[in-house]
Amino acid sequence: MNCSCLPSTCLSESQLSFSRLALGGMASMMAASCTHPLDLLKVRMQTNKAAAKAGSKPPGLLPTGRGVVAKEGIRGLYRGLSASMLRQGTYSSTRFASYDFLKSKLVASRGRELVTWERVAVAMAAGGLGGIVGTPADVCNVRMQDDGRLPPAQRRNYKNVVDAIFRIVRTEGLGSLYAGLGPNINRAMLMTAGQLASYDSFKHLLLHNTNNIFTDNIVTHFTASTLAGGVATVLTQPVDVIKTRIMASPPGTFSSALACGLETVRAEGLAALYKGTLPAFARLAPQTILTFVFLEQLRRLHKKYLA
Repeated sequence: MNCSCLPSTCLSESQLSFSRLALGGMASMMAASCTHPLDLLKVRMQTNKAAAKAGSKPPGLLPTGRGVVAKEGIRGLYRGLSASMLRQGTYSSTRFASYDFLKSKLVASRGRELVTWERVAVAMAAGGLGGIVGTPADVCNVRMQDDGRLPPAQRRNYKNVVDAIFRIVRTEGLGSLYAGLGPNINRAMLMTAGQLASYDSFKHLLLHNTNNIFTDNIVTHFTASTLAGGVATVLTQPVDVIKTRIMASPPGTFSSALACGLETVRAEGLAALYKGTLPAFARLAPQTILTFVFLEQLRRLHKKYLA
């Protein structure tokens, strides 16, 4: 049985090309629109240094959420939504398309399904490409989400992602759109391995090693997606904290990703690298589930109406 998360049977080459390029990104955008508030809270928790400086415990998920709503209203939870959509449209489209393309080529050349380490290698390569393509939108997303935390005089007040891109290039140079590129690529590689490769592996495990308890249905998809979301969260959280802080900070704040990580640990302790883990998992688990559910429905509609 083919356990690919992006099955390609019964599709022509043109349909397969469109499916690889567009549907993964579309499904990710739909999922991200549902989980954006949790992503914003994760960013706010990761960039909050005030508590550590004051020697107090940083606020958790619910206090952070209450603070955002109290100061900025419900709309504050959706700051940066346009940037989030562009990020998924670039980053996720690239990684889904690359993963499916590379995996199908390897399966064809080997004449068998890939084993776990091969899936992980393909996923990391695909994630790295996605990280490169998606970094500019990610920088805009982090800055727009973090803006409400800053004092009014320091806020950037971008109107939307297009305004953010033009203003960043005009005032800081093109290079600022690639702030945090290194840790973002690393995060994207780990994230794609944690989501796509883990989903494939968990689905295969559930279907073939549970005495037929699981079948290829929504229960299996839900279980595999949840497990994949947990793996992705654990793998990516330290890199995600470093990436977020670099992107949210003025240019030149940190000399490198390593310098950012060392300064964070020195000032706030090792646990600071796992700030926002709960909202990260609370976002990643449903986002992973919704992404694959939406993807299957989009593929079905594509096959039915555009075949």
